[in-house]
Amino acid sequence: MAATAVTTGHDTSKGYGKPFGISYGKMMMWFFILSDALTFSAFIISYGFSRFKFIEEWPIADEVFTHFPFLHGVNAPMYYVALMTFILIFSSVTMVLAVDAGHKMDKKKVTLYMFLTIIGGAIFVGSQAWEWKNFIKGEYGAVQTKSGNILQFVNEEGHQIAVSDFVTASHSERVQHTGDTGLWYQSEAALPTFTMADIQKSFAAHPEVRVRTQQLDEAGAKTILDRAKSTAALQTGVKMVEGANLKENEYGHPLFADFFFFITGFHGFHVFSGIVFNIIVFVNVILGTYERRGHYEMVEKVGLYWHFVDLVWVFVFTFFYLV
Repeated sequence: MAATAVTTGHDTSKGYGKPFGISYGKMMMWFFILSDALTFSAFIISYGFSRFKFIEEWPIADEVFTHFPFLHGVNAPMYYVALMTFILIFSSVTMVLAVDAGHKMDKKKVTLYMFLTIIGGAIFVGSQAWEWKNFIKGEYGAVQTKSGNILQFVNEEGHQIAVSDFVTASHSERVQHTGDTGLWYQSEAALPTFTMADIQKSFAAHPEVRVRTQQLDEAGAKTILDRAKSTAALQTGVKMVEGANLKENEYGHPLFADFFFFITGFHGFHVFSGIVFNIIVFVNVILGTYERRGHYEMVEKVGLYWHFVDLVWVFVFTFFYLV
């Protein structure tokens, strides 16, 4: 039998044509999204394994993310994170409208919806920066023990109180060592507001104060010690911890802060990159670049990236903040 040649109408060996009916650029965007999705999946899975391993001492998100702009002192657990999530999802809606307007070759609407998308992304990134600032600064302060555990303080009603609410600093002063005056020319970490001697002395003078450990009880709440056990636990304290960084965390296990900085920071970088891409496309829309090309496919490409970033945040929000 003679072989029959099958023709497709174009030579794909030279890079021509549209595999799967989409352009080369759009297909490459899908490949990038797939690879990036695997990266985020690895991060979230790693977070899940770590949390499961230390499930009895993992910080409670409702007690960590309680700040809301211009409402100092108001306990608003997760409210601002929920607002951030809504803003980012809304920006995804405006991006859909921009892509739809592009299909209709409506330059005016593409310009409007792209602008709204950029504003939404900028608000989200700014909100993340504000959240980082509060997380790093801390609000209550805590004591770190020799074993690395965190001790927090509560009042008679079991509500957490700040160390500064009951501790009075001593009159003695100690200057922080810097690289030019410290031992072996090594700089010292920033000095805490109170010394352990200050905390122990003030704790003894306030019998209504109790210590709360990072260990969770059967009800999922942090364990509050009685007065005797609180005093004994404080004797194992080595220093006061304020806020969170990659080494210390006043909220509980240090891995919580490590994952928070890494996962939300990595996602925030993606959102910032998306804003830059959107601004570039936005400028080209204004200049009429895509009108001359006869299509707004570039808007659709950045739209795919933006939807992916929004979808990733939904998973981060669910597993990091809610679960």
